[in-house]
Amino acid sequence: MALVSRLPSLSSPKSQLKKSNSYSFNPIYSVQCITNSQFTKKHSVERYKRDCWLYKNSTTQLGQSSFSPLPSDSSSIRDSDIAFQLPELKKLLQILKKKRENEGGIDKRGPGNVFLVGTGPGDPELLTLKALRVIRSADLLLYDRLVSNDVLNLVSSDARLLYVGKTAGYHSRTQEEIHELLLSFAEAGATVVRLKGGDPLVFGRGGEEMDFLQRQGIVVKIIPGITSASGIAAELGIPLTHRGVANSVRFLTGHSRNGGTDPLFVAESAADPDSTLVVYMGLSTLPSLASKLMCHGLPPDTPAVAVERGTTPQQRMVCICELKDLAEEISSHQLVSPTLIMIGKVVALSPSWQSSTGQDLAFVESRNILDIRIVPHAQ
Repeated sequence: MALVSRLPSLSSPKSQLKKSNSYSFNPIYSVQCITNSQFTKKHSVERYKRDCWLYKNSTTQLGQSSFSPLPSDSSSIRDSDIAFQLPELKKLLQILKKKRENEGGIDKRGPGNVFLVGTGPGDPELLTLKALRVIRSADLLLYDRLVSNDVLNLVSSDARLLYVGKTAGYHSRTQEEIHELLLSFAEAGATVVRLKGGDPLVFGRGGEEMDFLQRQGIVVKIIPGITSASGIAAELGIPLTHRGVANSVRFLTGHSRNGGTDPLFVAESAADPDSTLVVYMGLSTLPSLASKLMCHGLPPDTPAVAVERGTTPQQRMVCICELKDLAEEISSHQLVSPTLIMIGKVVALSPSWQSSTGQDLAFVESRNILDIRIVPHAQ
């Protein structure tokens, strides 16, 4: 179901989209915000300030105090949020339409472009130059929860931001609604940027969005980002592959399609001691995942690490241990999303492994293959 009426294409008028410096936004909802997060909290004051252009009409109509209570259930919260935003979304489409008509007609210009942009694991210095250029030239940016605040601060003051993030139990937009928003504004001639944490084509549903838009005749351009596996491994000094230690790397999703504690599927081949496993979104399903990997033959003493908010100033790497202990360590340290999990012998190559476990590394050259062995400290 479309959230806004799709309008013919026209280009974005930067002068009409300027944010008013005199406008002081008061959040619609009374919220409690944890300020130490580098990422967007779904109902944080920061999020509503960032997207304040969507709520101007609503705050005027409400004519009430700065804060009003949150509805009691997620469905009502979501429905209210969309209802508040709809008038301004429609108004923006009308502005785009008029501007395009003034610039020579709809048919001559055609639809706008959509860029699917990967923003990496959080550190803005890991953005590509191309991503930065597109972010600064966009008319409208639809951003996910795991796009860091530091990256969002790079957006031009002329642009409009719209939060479409998802968390367990709360989707501010369904995937189908995100598709329709992208299509509506692309048809209006805008330069639309879809900001995603990590890489848009690695567990980012970028392929689904690209397929939908291309079927509608919209040009989609992909700007890759540094996926969390690469960024966090580099931060920790863990090579994802290493001669004689790990000859392959496998990315796994820890998500359960039905929202349970059991991962979607764990193949027997995933328990390969000569491979590195990187688990995205695996906090809730890790106990089951670890159990299945060990049942399939992965040694319980396989080195493993869990990293919360990797590459950001709030990074926590409190769990570097053996696979059999990982779930308990994560629970005791109360790690939260986003947390990336890496499992494999290469974890022992990290400088953090020796200091955390009290074990040294021994490298053995045999038949031109480098092997790695973990030996305890001499007493």
